Amino acid sequence: MTARKGDWVEVRRIVLDAGQRSVNIPPDTAKVPYAALIKGLLLEDAKVGDAVTIETIIGRRLTGILMEVNPPYGHDFGRSVPELLNVGKELQAILVEEREP
Repeated sequence: MTARKGDWVEVRRIVLDAGQRSVNIPPDTAKVPYAALIKGLLLEDAKVGDAVTIETIIGRRLTGILMEVNPPYGHDFGRSVPELLNVGKELQAILVEEREP
């Protein structure tokens, strides 16, 4: 996909290479680089996968690999954890029991 100068895009930038990461992290995590996904306005026409420069909303200019044009804002709290569904009721019952003389 081709992006034009001024498009809202997301770039991937390597913050730390695998060899630069802390020794205090799990080995499987240490094997991969620490990367950031950053959104901003594209400063030149490019294609997904190209190295580009963007300007963030606060005016920072950063370089990275163009990942997506007009990226969505997506987040959630993950999948439901069945074991946690009744915690509130169970805790309430315990507290009521503790209060009773």
